[in-house]
Amino acid sequence: MNATRRFAALALAALLTSCSPAQAGPQPAAAADPGPKSDGLYPHEGGILKYRVLIRFGEENEAKAPSHAMPAGWKFGRVSGVSTDKDGNVYVAQRGADADPVIVFDAKGTKMITSWGKGMFTKIHGLRVDPDGNVWITDVGDDRVWKFSPTGKVLFQLGEKGVPGNDQANHFNRPADIAFAPNGETYIVEQGEDEEAPGMGNPRIVRLTRDGKYVGEWGSAGTGQGQFHFPHSIAIDSKGRVFVSDRENNRVQVFDAEGKFIKQWTHLGSIMSIVIGPDDQLWMLGDDDNVEILTYDSLGGRIMKVDPETGRILGSMPTPGHMLTLSPSGDIFVASITGNVFRFFKGWEVVQNGGTVPVPAP
Repeated sequence: MNATRRFAALALAALLTSCSPAQAGPQPAAAADPGPKSDGLYPHEGGILKYRVLIRFGEENEAKAPSHAMPAGWKFGRVSGVSTDKDGNVYVAQRGADADPVIVFDAKGTKMITSWGKGMFTKIHGLRVDPDGNVWITDVGDDRVWKFSPTGKVLFQLGEKGVPGNDQANHFNRPADIAFAPNGETYIVEQGEDEEAPGMGNPRIVRLTRDGKYVGEWGSAGTGQGQFHFPHSIAIDSKGRVFVSDRENNRVQVFDAEGKFIKQWTHLGSIMSIVIGPDDQLWMLGDDDNVEILTYDSLGGRIMKVDPETGRILGSMPTPGHMLTLSPSGDIFVASITGNVFRFFKGWEVVQNGGTVPVPAP
C-alpha cells in the first residue's frame, strides 16, 4: 500500500479509538500469516480470508481450461448483479449487447441453464432471488422494478418507464437493490439521483409486500440519521434489521423494520454491496471512500466479513466488484463491471518445491 493510504489507515485507526459503540467496534489485530511478506503493504483488515477464486465464472472451469458455458459469440458486458437460488444456481445480470441480460448457470459455471430479458431493460442494475425462487430486478436507466419467475416470466413490474418519481410504488427514481425481510416483505433501496448529476430526486427505502403492494417508506437526501446520499445496497438479517450502504456518505446505516435508526458505522469506507447469509453472517464489498469508488470505477476494493453487532472487521480480501452474494454452499460470488463474475470458494495456495499447491482453507 502506498504512503498516502498507509497514512490514511493510521489516521483512521486513531479516529476509531474515539468512536462511540454505535459507530464502530474495536478492530482486531491482523491474523498471523506465515511466510515472506512485503513490508510495503498494509495488512488485510481483520486478517486475510483464505479463499481461492475463479475469475471468469461461466467462461472457465476450476482448472482454468476453456469451458465456455454460453452460446458462441456471447460475452459478458458490464456485470451489475448476481444472486443464487436455494439449489445453488447462479443468476447473472449483465449489460452486454450480444448475450441476454439475465443468464442462469449451474453452481460451478460449467453449464448455462437458461437466459432471458432481451430488450426489456435500459440499464439493468440489481438482481436478487427471493426465498420463493422468484427473481427481482432493478433498472436504474428507466426507473423500474421487476419481479420474474425463475424462467423469466414477468410476474409484475413497478414504476413507469423513463418517468422518475417518489410516489409510493407508482414511480421510482433509480432503484438500485432489493432485500427480503423474514416476514415476507420486500425492501427496495432507491438512489434518487444520478451520480453524474447529484442533487436531483430523493433517496429512500421503500417497503413492499411480496406481491409488490406499497407498505411504507423512509429516507431523504442529506447526512443526518435516516438520510442518504446515493445509497447503493440493502440487506436484512433474521431479526428484521435493515442494513443500508449509504455510499456517498461513506457509511453504513442500520434501522429496524419500520425505519427507526439504530446505529451507523463510519469506519468501513464506501460500501458498494451488502449481503447477509446463514446465521446472520454479514459481508460487504467496498473501497476506502467514495472518491476511490468513483475514480477507480469499482476496480479497487475488498470483500469484508463484518460482525453485525459491533461492525468489527473479521477478515478481508481484495477484489474489484459492484455487487456480491452468497451461495447455499458458502461460495461468494461477485458481479464486476469489468465484465467478470468472480467465484470465491474456500481454499488457499502454499509454496511447495518451487511451485504453488492448492490446499483447503483451515
